[in-house]
Amino acid sequence: MAEGLLKDITQNEHEIYSAGTKPSFVRPEAIKVLQEVGVDISQNRSKSVDEFIGKEIDYVLTVCDSAKENCPYFPARTKLVHFSFDDPAEAEGDEETRLIVFRRVRDQIREYLDSNFVKIINAK
Repeated sequence: MAEGLLKDITQNEHEIYSAGTKPSFVRPEAIKVLQEVGVDISQNRSKSVDEFIGKEIDYVLTVCDSAKENCPYFPARTKLVHFSFDDPAEAEGDEETRLIVFRRVRDQIREYLDSNFVKIINAK
């Protein structure tokens, strides 16, 4: 969700990628709750951080403690930024219950990106 939101917020002015330490698939709940705010991630795919080893990256934003702890080494010039959100993929219950969690996390990520991270990357 962070990739889609950040691309939307920055109007695709930056190269933005999303990757996980345990990639699987893009959750349908994430697709749905982002569509609700006009962001389409339906063509995205789940990627491993290993795909980006050796690539020049200015910033790595980790959004959960597990990702921070398991993130591979990036060159010294890469700035690491961490903020922990609940993992909505761990939400249990029926679809509506899971969507509530995905919406809450979506809104928290958006607020964080709007008020913090965008200032960091635009200051470069």
